[in-house]
Amino acid sequence: MKITNIRLDRMRLPLDPPFRAAWDPEPRRHFDVTLVTVETDEGVTGYGSGATMDGFEPFEALFTGHDPLRVARHVATIESIGFHAGRYWPLEAALWDIAGQVTGQPVSVLFGGACDRLPAYASFGEARDPQARVEAGLAAKAAGFRAMKIRISRTDWVSGLEAVRATRAAVGDDIALMVDLNQWWRMPGDLTPPLDLADVRRIAAELADLGVFWLEEPLPGGDLDGMRALRRRIRVAGGEMARTPAELLAALETGALDVLQPDAMLAVGMLRARTIAELALLRHRWFTPHTWTNGLGLLANLHVVAGVGGGPYVEFPYDPPGWTEERRDFFLAEPVRIDADGCLAVPATPGLGARIDPAAVTRYALPA
Repeated sequence: MKITNIRLDRMRLPLDPPFRAAWDPEPRRHFDVTLVTVETDEGVTGYGSGATMDGFEPFEALFTGHDPLRVARHVATIESIGFHAGRYWPLEAALWDIAGQVTGQPVSVLFGGACDRLPAYASFGEARDPQARVEAGLAAKAAGFRAMKIRISRTDWVSGLEAVRATRAAVGDDIALMVDLNQWWRMPGDLTPPLDLADVRRIAAELADLGVFWLEEPLPGGDLDGMRALRRRIRVAGGEMARTPAELLAALETGALDVLQPDAMLAVGMLRARTIAELALLRHRWFTPHTWTNGLGLLANLHVVAGVGGGPYVEFPYDPPGWTEERRDFFLAEPVRIDADGCLAVPATPGLGARIDPAAVTRYALPA
């Protein structure tokens, strides 16, 4: 079997109303997605999505003509490109999709098959005022979620803490609450200073008193000593956008993190994420990846975490009305949803289990 073609379908979904993510300096008025389609000479087609794949076209010849099942070879090639250009991990996801179809297995089984469903946490994206966040928390609880994550903007952390306090009082102690400061990485052009360490310590202490399950990315990624010190008060999570496995291994070796979160589509890819996950689990740490891309990227990460037996939760991007399953998964035939127990089930079909809606791909296509 050989790869004959790699197609990139770039799409733009207009957002009305706009979505203001806590990590974005400006509201998003559209959502850009690239769908990667890998075609083979035997008629097996794989799909991947997550990163935008900008600038990939000059490197296509490094993959076409080669066996798609030689995933380790393609991973090494993607890493060599990533040194000079972008991180093209959606291509790897498409290759695993093909491998699953060829073997007749869900990708999670190829990754170990440890479980076939995991409890999901509602991952809120917007920084809302306390009352609005309470209403969203109660709605998520009514929708079946038994865990949820609140993002605190470093430019208004006092209001963010108030939102956490109010949400805890409203949803009760039976709901697991996580909090994300999003300080490990930055959006392009974001030059605002990080939170003062004394403020971060104060935030961590109060969140610990509220029984918050973990505090995510409380400090810039290079401050491993600071994160290790914070672990004395509260679980610390991070690494969702780490650029290399070495960054994650350093965080693991220095004891900086309780929860490792590399996104297989935005950070280190599926194969490397599995390695990081297995090492983390051997060290009695948790592995539960970041999944904030789209439904196909969410499924790719789900297969990794279910394959290795990670958890205890899997991230589920969700913050209606601005961010719904329908918006997030607009190019899929069916959105990815939790079940009645608040869990996310791994699709039982071979491969990643996503079905593409060709009409949506055409409708939202960007001009060539």
